[in-house]
Amino acid sequence: MTVEIVKATESELPIVAELAQITWNQHYPAIISQNQIDYMLQKMYDLESLRNQLEQGHHFYLVKEQDENIGFISISIQEDGHFIHKFYILKEKAGKGIGAKVFEKILSIYSPKEIRLTVNRHNFKSINFYFKLGFVIEKVADFDIGNDFVMNDFVMLYKSPKNLQ
Repeated sequence: MTVEIVKATESELPIVAELAQITWNQHYPAIISQNQIDYMLQKMYDLESLRNQLEQGHHFYLVKEQDENIGFISISIQEDGHFIHKFYILKEKAGKGIGAKVFEKILSIYSPKEIRLTVNRHNFKSINFYFKLGFVIEKVADFDIGNDFVMNDFVMLYKSPKNLQ
């Protein structure tokens, strides 16, 4: 299994949006309502929003297996370290070590001292995946995202082993 990540250009943002539609509807119906899924997809994954994220310094990467787009990740560099905003793999490809390989590739590109991300507190599969990568729960946070929806998340932290010495 050859997995690669390719930095997405603005012209590839429709691929990110399409993958988001698929992965969100695969992963989230058991965790949040379909109304919230639809709202968040519109808010974060319409092309204008994705372009704005690019302009704000988010780096999008397509996850590919044998030239097939099977997921995506976005990361930005912030004052307190790196932040993973999005990390999704198609459900039928999950659990096969692909996510870990993608994370290793991100580590090799950025060599971060710390990486943070947020994950829904009821998204147990993802939380366990992040634990296996070496993340810990840093804090509990609730984010009002509008339209009477709240994201109930953990903020998770990964510290580079080089940074722990």
